[in-house]
Amino acid sequence: MTPLPQETIARKRDGEALNADEIGGFVAGITSGAVNDAQAAAFAMAVFFRNMSLDERIALTLAMRDSGRVLDWSDLDGPAIDKHSTGGVGDNVSLMLAPILAACGTYVPMISGRGLGHTGGTLDKFDAIPGYMTNPDIETLRRVVKSVGCAIIGQTDDLAPADRRLYSIRDVTATVENISLITASILSKKLAAGLEALILDVKTGSGAFMKTREESISLAESLSAVANGAGMKTGALITDMNEPLASAAGNWLEVKNAIDFLTGAHRDARLEEVTLGLCAHALVLGGMALDEDDARLRAKVALDSGKAADKFFAMCNALGSWHDLARYAPEPAPIVRDVFPTESGHIRSIDTRGVGMAVVVLGGGRTNPADTIDYQVGFDRLIGLGAKIDPQTPIARIHARDEAKAQEAEARLRKAYAIGDAPPSHPVVYDYIAPQGGK
Repeated sequence: MTPLPQETIARKRDGEALNADEIGGFVAGITSGAVNDAQAAAFAMAVFFRNMSLDERIALTLAMRDSGRVLDWSDLDGPAIDKHSTGGVGDNVSLMLAPILAACGTYVPMISGRGLGHTGGTLDKFDAIPGYMTNPDIETLRRVVKSVGCAIIGQTDDLAPADRRLYSIRDVTATVENISLITASILSKKLAAGLEALILDVKTGSGAFMKTREESISLAESLSAVANGAGMKTGALITDMNEPLASAAGNWLEVKNAIDFLTGAHRDARLEEVTLGLCAHALVLGGMALDEDDARLRAKVALDSGKAADKFFAMCNALGSWHDLARYAPEPAPIVRDVFPTESGHIRSIDTRGVGMAVVVLGGGRTNPADTIDYQVGFDRLIGLGAKIDPQTPIARIHARDEAKAQEAEARLRKAYAIGDAPPSHPVVYDYIAPQGGK
């Protein structure tokens, strides 16, 4: 006998453990509409306060995966691998990682999202590329992945539809920040993509959703345990977000930064460390390398040889871009100028969230889902922690649409940069959470 939605809600409200059938029935109701918005919100709030065990998290993740289509890549001659980041500022890693892995012989069907709050979204970056289709159908995804080796697109309507509905309800009911619900939301989409292996980039610091290292480790351990328990080999890196990862923040500016990275014109050191670290662990998880050292060497060869850049350009062309992106330069924003500090010293700390919000003020992010993105605005030449500066040394270059927005964004950027004594050095990669659990 299938329990009524209110019975399932009541059991979780009272702190009882739900079984797979109860969770599966409730998720099926979310998908079909048999569970209304009020009931879905009540369920999310009950989970928020009572949380879920590992078995419950796995059951919820699998039920949301199975609410729609699950892709099958068994006809490929290599593993299907992907990466997920919890989000940050200047985090354009996906643009390099997917073609590097493809150049190493793996296949990367990457289902990405748009910006959330102060963080930039991978899809928004690709929307800055003229002609690029971020929402093709599944058949196009399969064709590009098979022919090129990688494709970065948005979530389609038939992949994990229960997650789409539940997330929209959580977003307006103050139930987003729960590890059980975050875990199921992230992994249901990745499992629906039919991956063999997944590497997670869990950020920590002033520009991350998880501010402390302990919170980030807890989320990484939950994601790893549930993903492996659901049959997808998964590990996680804990990486630093106490400063922007790239020296650019803003959609086209981050695309240009990624193209420069792939072609060797310019590579930010911290960005290279995170990108190659994630690639190395992904290759090991996918059985494409003996160990991390071997995998990192393979990734570096793919990058330095130009093969990864070729994969990136081929992916963009296969998904609709008609430009020679190695030479393409869009019309710049009307205002482009340096931003200078008002005092001398070292960059002691950076409110990275503040940098992201300055990009939003410029129009490079959204304050509500209906907002239109301005792809040309943002910052480049951002300097990092520890740099010595003075009022004649710029901390960034701003790209703005109008003077009022430029002035507000400049003020926000200066406020985000604290100047004083040089800070102690810290790593960009803190920890690796090896695959946990599993079947």
